[in-house]
Amino acid sequence: MGDQPDLEDYRRQARTWLAANLKPRDQGQSGLVRGDGSGAHTAEDYLPERALQKKLHQAGYAGINWPREYGGQGLSDEHARAFAEEAAGYRTPELGHAGGTTYGPVSKTLIRHGSPEFLARHLPRILSGDELFVQLFSEPNAGSDMAGITTKAVRDGDDWLITGSKIWTSGASYADFGMCLTRTNWDAPKHRGLTWFAVPLRAEGVTIQPIREITGDSEFCQEFLDEVRVSADEVIGEVDQGWTVAQTMLLVERSSGRDDPLNMPPAQAAEIDPFLLEVARAAGRADDPVARQAIARIHTTDWARGELGRRITGLLRSSDKPAAGIASYWKLAAGVHDPLRARLVMEIGQGMPLVWRGDDGRRAALDYLNSRVWSIAGGSNEMQRNAISERVLGLPREPSFDRGKPFSEVLHNARRWLENP
Repeated sequence: MGDQPDLEDYRRQARTWLAANLKPRDQGQSGLVRGDGSGAHTAEDYLPERALQKKLHQAGYAGINWPREYGGQGLSDEHARAFAEEAAGYRTPELGHAGGTTYGPVSKTLIRHGSPEFLARHLPRILSGDELFVQLFSEPNAGSDMAGITTKAVRDGDDWLITGSKIWTSGASYADFGMCLTRTNWDAPKHRGLTWFAVPLRAEGVTIQPIREITGDSEFCQEFLDEVRVSADEVIGEVDQGWTVAQTMLLVERSSGRDDPLNMPPAQAAEIDPFLLEVARAAGRADDPVARQAIARIHTTDWARGELGRRITGLLRSSDKPAAGIASYWKLAAGVHDPLRARLVMEIGQGMPLVWRGDDGRRAALDYLNSRVWSIAGGSNEMQRNAISERVLGLPREPSFDRGKPFSEVLHNARRWLENP
């Protein structure tokens, strides 16, 4: 660590570069707001954002704590955090759900499991904004049971042919690659015989269909893969050992990036969320004791949730192999708290948010419609409770009829049971 620049010098240099090269946040909004009810964004919409990402990369401010040999700067988490703090007031790239996935769960998983050749090929292009990844994980018949996927990959010489369907993929309509989980061995138990691939989303045989959501957005997509040819060089991890890679992905995803210095929660919730006060004022309830009590309840829970995030961050960082269920605490907190918070905001605003009157009402309505996302996406609340009970508390596992059986036999038995209930 002797070649690490002095932290305060680094912070001053970053401050100077930001002032000279980026616009203040309040003067340069991109217009690409997630969850704004405007439908689907296109790949062209994100070209200015990719250019901004490239600008950061060329200046040495992308991948600050990523390995130097793959395009990063090889600096410490503290340097990455210092830049994030200095950049908070500036307009930085908004790359949507695909960007969050690329620089969060996908990149962290790739760094841990990708071959040196794979990383040298993809990570510099990810950092420069030339490649955005999404997760091709869930399937129409495999949601919470991620190991039950049936998208198949068949070896064909030096390539693999991938056939199947994925769903609920955020940002696939404008991304470049999908980190895709497939089944490569049907005679192994379902948690084995799985393999990950980097699938080019513009390859022949890939069809992407956006899904219109209740909010009016179309960030979710379904993908149809029809014998998509993928080079063996695009395998992530070991063939037939994909569940190990999946566990890393789930750990990062369910911690919601809390071990990332760019997403550290605040040490304390010193101020009430101004949005809550704006809703109360818009509804004429700023002095209403019932509304004020609801605001206090939200504020208290927000603070507790932030402290939980800090505790989980510490646990994840303090162990090379943290219990797989630790991140589920954060994921469960989001799944439980978000619906309650959204409902209380609606109650504070009374009828105002229902008719989307003004920006405050519009945001409150969208938050309410989106409030169940984290109780389902990335594993339902019930799955998080199972993970905590079994992997952290050591309670007995639920009975399983398919443990240890070849997956082909599991499918055969399932079809027979459906045909002869």
